[in-house]
Amino acid sequence: MDMITSRDNAGVKYACTLRDSEKQRAAEGLFFAEGPKLCLELAKSCTPRTAYATEAAMEKTPALESLRPTLIAPHVAEKLAGTKTSQGVFVLFEQPAPPIERLDTATHILALEGVQDPGNVGTLLRSAAAFGYDLVLLGPGCAAPFSPKTLRSSMGAAGRLPVLHVDDLPATLQGLRARGVACLATALYNSRPLGEAGQEFPQGLCVVIGSEGQGLTDATVAACDLAVRIPMTDRVESLNAGVAGSVLLWQFRNV
Repeated sequence: MDMITSRDNAGVKYACTLRDSEKQRAAEGLFFAEGPKLCLELAKSCTPRTAYATEAAMEKTPALESLRPTLIAPHVAEKLAGTKTSQGVFVLFEQPAPPIERLDTATHILALEGVQDPGNVGTLLRSAAAFGYDLVLLGPGCAAPFSPKTLRSSMGAAGRLPVLHVDDLPATLQGLRARGVACLATALYNSRPLGEAGQEFPQGLCVVIGSEGQGLTDATVAACDLAVRIPMTDRVESLNAGVAGSVLLWQFRNV
């Protein structure tokens, strides 16, 4: 099998562009992933377009053969790697594009507004998948679900869970409420303790999480049925978005 030995190979340079540019990923409908575990997991739900791997990675993880990777030299893998230590496996996947009609049928929904940290977005996607949610809404200002950092944090959950971008989150929440889905905003002020929110949401539930620093906008809180907060000691002022959101997702996993 031929091996790519030049760091200036056109395919390698294209993969690096997708790795680094959200604009390019959106335009091409592709995303970049690295690492054997993550890439094999993503391949269960996303279509691989192009794959690269070192001989050492192939010997260590024979299952990578299913991705039909092109062999690359170690120094080429170093160029492709988005982390300090290359794992020797890189795949370009097609981005899944769930239909907007999922808004009309989903009953367990996570909505994010202004969550900019890729680690928090990835954590929340992973928690939503773990606790049985069937749709994630990303409002303005959120980290991209298919960026390399988000993918590493979510362990590929964005590939297993429908993710929709919405330009007007308050209007979207009002639409959900119109079909009976209860929308719960997380807020520190003018809110009720989480335990008072109840567990009866027969038409569905949407958990709404805001940014790490500013929380939810007033318009988004106003569009919800109820604002809730997580009871805490006075040792900390707040939890980060990933932790707080995961607590709420677990709390309402069975509704």
